[in-house]
Amino acid sequence: MLLAIWQADGAFPSGAFAFSYGIEGAVAMRPGMIPADFERLVASVLRQRWASYDRIALLRGYRAGGNLSAIAAIDREVEASTLVEALRSGSRRNGASFLAAHARLGHDLAHALRADVRAGGCLGHIAVMQGAIWSVLGLGEELAQLTSAYTVASGLITAAVRLGAIGALQGQAVLRTCLPLIERLTACETPDPTDMESFIPFLDIAAARHARADLRLFAN
Repeated sequence: MLLAIWQADGAFPSGAFAFSYGIEGAVAMRPGMIPADFERLVASVLRQRWASYDRIALLRGYRAGGNLSAIAAIDREVEASTLVEALRSGSRRNGASFLAAHARLGHDLAHALRADVRAGGCLGHIAVMQGAIWSVLGLGEELAQLTSAYTVASGLITAAVRLGAIGALQGQAVLRTCLPLIERLTACETPDPTDMESFIPFLDIAAARHARADLRLFAN
């Protein structure tokens, strides 16, 4: 549990602070959103993206058992099925930062994955890298999923707070409301093989528009 808290801590240098997960573009498209709007938006991301896509990539990376070829195959599937370029590149950059942090902490698999990314064998998408690394860190599958979902939800809310779209306490109230949903989604059985599916067109469009913005606080 302490390992999970460590990995979910916003102070861990994973590089996620540079990404808004599409929220910056969403705020630009729909200014004046209230906390209830953000709550619905975060819940939609958890249900329609994280649970059916990122979670599947995470679990498949986790279950790959450190096999670089298997991890690379999952990585390529994530690359091919992420339509918005800003989200693809953001996922790779976030994954690279995550691997760099763990490599510097002395984790052998992180070193191997980082070398494979540099060689072009692996792409380094964040959910896949989290699954692979957390499996060797000793997080069980349930804790790995909870950690992943929490970092997605808290990342969305932190971005909204940094943008000034909601207040810090309002953001924490939204996050607290999402915790039971995260627990329910994590409890879903996920047998192998399971296809990755995602449907959040509003955020996809927002992220695509954000990539063309003249002034941006976040990379996506």
